[in-house]
Amino acid sequence: MDFSFTEEQEAIRALAAEILGAELTQERLRAAEREADWSDAALWQKLAEANLLGVAIPEAYGGMGMGFLELCVLLEQVGRHVVPGSWLATLVHGALPLAEFGTEAQKQAWLPRVAAGKACLSAALEDAGSAEGAPPATRARREGAAVVLDGRKRAAAGAGAGDLLLVPASDERGVAIYLVERGAAGLSLAAAVTSAGEPLFDVTLSRVRVGAEARLGGPGADGAAILAWLAPRVLTALAALQVGVSERALRLTADYVKERVQFGVPIGSFQAVQHREADGFIDLEAMRWTLWRAAWRLVEGLPAERDAAVATFWAAEGGSRIANASLHLHGGLGSDVDYPIHRHFLWSKALELAGGGASATLARLGAELAQAGPGEPR
Repeated sequence: MDFSFTEEQEAIRALAAEILGAELTQERLRAAEREADWSDAALWQKLAEANLLGVAIPEAYGGMGMGFLELCVLLEQVGRHVVPGSWLATLVHGALPLAEFGTEAQKQAWLPRVAAGKACLSAALEDAGSAEGAPPATRARREGAAVVLDGRKRAAAGAGAGDLLLVPASDERGVAIYLVERGAAGLSLAAAVTSAGEPLFDVTLSRVRVGAEARLGGPGADGAAILAWLAPRVLTALAALQVGVSERALRLTADYVKERVQFGVPIGSFQAVQHREADGFIDLEAMRWTLWRAAWRLVEGLPAERDAAVATFWAAEGGSRIANASLHLHGGLGSDVDYPIHRHFLWSKALELAGGGASATLARLGAELAQAGPGEPR
């Protein structure tokens, strides 16, 4: 079995690494973190010019016409360089379901703009009034030719900069997803900044009116099926970011312990330090293999919910151990915000929680295995 990447996938990795490595400095990272939209607009445009923002967007709409696995290759590099921006919100939460389920008019209106770096997207996936897995408490009702949306969402990444917001809502027929443009009357956002510096938004919809054509996929589209399709891809994309964050954190730490001298020798010569680095390498390999297995199964159209959960568990568990070890082995420098390792630690913790955390993910996996058995899902 061949586990290597194709030439095209390696080219995506190399191009992203080249641009991010050349453009980003600690000063630019700090400047981007201070921006209200938590991004570097010039870098976003640079990646658009290289068509990297369109890696998973069909060629007919200005993209590269590749797929989700190539998008994960890009996201791994984003995580490695801890680049603030609307990566998940625009490229995963927004562009993926638009490309897969959108009507021709919806695709034509938004996907070329995303690929060109002219539009950012977001999705308000977490409902404030319903339990996990339950239909959204946000309601959609018809008023003449329009649809009126009422409800509250929370923790919507990228909503502040988003030109378009995907909003799941319940109606008399089930669940639908509506496209709500920025500035719509009755739409309000309230930001809360995470420890990593990323703003997440509480979204309030008070009699927000959209046209019937704003339903993602058209009148008969099943919003619940779209959300079920999107969920494992969101988790796998989070794992891709975490792999990049953790790989770079481990490399920075290895370089540091080879240079930091204590008692006349580099601290990397101490057995206890070597053991922690070795444990981190083992965690990282587990994170990588489970990530790429989940991504591959999704691309092949195979059942991947369990695989995405396994990748999520390792991203949380392994990522947390690597982040903690990296910070500890840096000693006092680990708490110095002028030194880069603190940023990897904060990103790792944010990604760990964004995926639901290791314990909760393991509990869900255990319940699913108890019900379905350990055999390969079909």
